[in-house]
Amino acid sequence: MTLKYILLEEAKTTYAVTDKLFRRVTDDDLSWKPITGKNWMTVGQLLMHCASFGCGKAIQGFIKGDWGIPEGVELKDLNADQHVPPVAMLPSVDNVKQALDLLANDRSLALRCIEETEEAKLLAGKITAPWGGPEASLFQHLLLMIAHLNQHKGQLFYYLKLMGNDINTSDLWGP
Repeated sequence: MTLKYILLEEAKTTYAVTDKLFRRVTDDDLSWKPITGKNWMTVGQLLMHCASFGCGKAIQGFIKGDWGIPEGVELKDLNADQHVPPVAMLPSVDNVKQALDLLANDRSLALRCIEETEEAKLLAGKITAPWGGPEASLFQHLLLMIAHLNQHKGQLFYYLKLMGNDINTSDLWGP
């Protein structure tokens, strides 16, 4: 078993379960958010975040250096609001079909980038994410990006529970 195999299997499982959870959402659910507390994403914003910013684009950034930012702009020069905008500024999907299409594209991007990565590069040296944090191997950063999607998958799971859906632990971890 290789590190690349582990990353691919983790990503495939995470995307498969996330896709199933997306399919539990209806277009009428997209504006819902928890009523207690503050600064919650709506379901539509959460789906957009998972499908567009959750995993694949960051994996591409770590592997290829392509972070999807406009030419001439350096990622390190972005301020905190540009990096992670306030919730009120986060985009939302228009419908569940759009979310599923975006998630499928993000999955393809993530898996393709991982597949194209040489095994030897996964542990060769340490790098820092453009937004800061500790140095880590490429393997660790990629695994953390999959964990990021997993975290938001869990958030969607609890949103669905709070909305009254009949959902249980097997929906969170999947077969």
